[in-house]
Amino acid sequence: MRVWVDLSNSPHVELFGPILDHLAARGDDVVLTARDHAQTVQLARPRWPQLTVVGGASPPGRAAKAAGIARRAAGLARFAAGRRIDVALSHGSYAQVAAARALGIPALTLMDYEFQPANHVSFRLARRVIVPAAFPEEALRRFGARGKTLRYPGYKEELYLAGFEPDPAVLGTLGLDPARVLVVLRPPPDGSLYHREHNAQFDEVAGKVVADPSVQAVLLARSADRVRWSERLPAAILPAAAVDGPSLLALADLTIGAGGTMNRESALLGTPTYTVFAGRLAAVDAALIREGRLVDLRAAGSAPVVAKKPAQAAAGVPASRRSVLLDVLDRGLAELSGRRRRTGAARVPERRPRLAQARRRV
Repeated sequence: MRVWVDLSNSPHVELFGPILDHLAARGDDVVLTARDHAQTVQLARPRWPQLTVVGGASPPGRAAKAAGIARRAAGLARFAAGRRIDVALSHGSYAQVAAARALGIPALTLMDYEFQPANHVSFRLARRVIVPAAFPEEALRRFGARGKTLRYPGYKEELYLAGFEPDPAVLGTLGLDPARVLVVLRPPPDGSLYHREHNAQFDEVAGKVVADPSVQAVLLARSADRVRWSERLPAAILPAAAVDGPSLLALADLTIGAGGTMNRESALLGTPTYTVFAGRLAAVDAALIREGRLVDLRAAGSAPVVAKKPAQAAAGVPASRRSVLLDVLDRGLAELSGRRRRTGAARVPERRPRLAQARRRV
């Protein structure tokens, strides 16, 4: 098969690492595109230098974002036209799903947040939708995904964290003192479609933690927010470039986040993790709270426990969890590949490189 993968946000780089390895092991050809948003390209380029960059960061405002998705979809359609792609694959790349639909390419999309408004686009246009078991059935009906959904148990982050061993070199890279309490702070995704309100609680909690003299805090800001957060939390360390996030989270003593993916990564790696997410809580996050792996700080009077993490605390993710999502992905790809062949789509007569050669920025 020729599989077109699109990376539209920073967390997708880690997620699709094992997926791209898996596709290569299957003998598939991969065409890879990425959006120049947050640290996506900065993280992806060292792994896959042949990727093609299409589109950039989203502007603020719902109407402007919709227009941005439309422009990127047009750019992706120009890129993919004539490449004889069998399946388009992404984690909620609304532009890719729209471009694939326009070109008659069956799309498979993954998603784990049921309150993302743009799911109305991707779920309806995609041929298959893969979601975690915790994803509410009502949301699938509302987004038009009934009858084309595949589910996997657990969390998508387990795919790339399975058997993960942290690299302590990240501490030296950031000049951190292992004897002090290491706190990782992840600010809210301000400006996203699903998070338009200001999160004053994160400001308050982060400010108190950073002021503690026993703490060294690393703030993993989204690139566009670096200047703003350096002014709000001047005592926090803001890395100048993308860092090994999973290693930093695994080695931290606690994580305080106002988003989703990094909170789940931290919790699954065994680090005490606190959420102050101001939006509507995802079902996967609610499941981690019920399991006792994520603490909800949004309740009145709650506060994080700022202390060194016991050496035996980190449990990590068993290596056996890696195959769980890949097995479901294989099923979805097989279904779409069979449908593609039945419709008489032309096959590629010659073998091409596993990743399409780099082309000019679209």
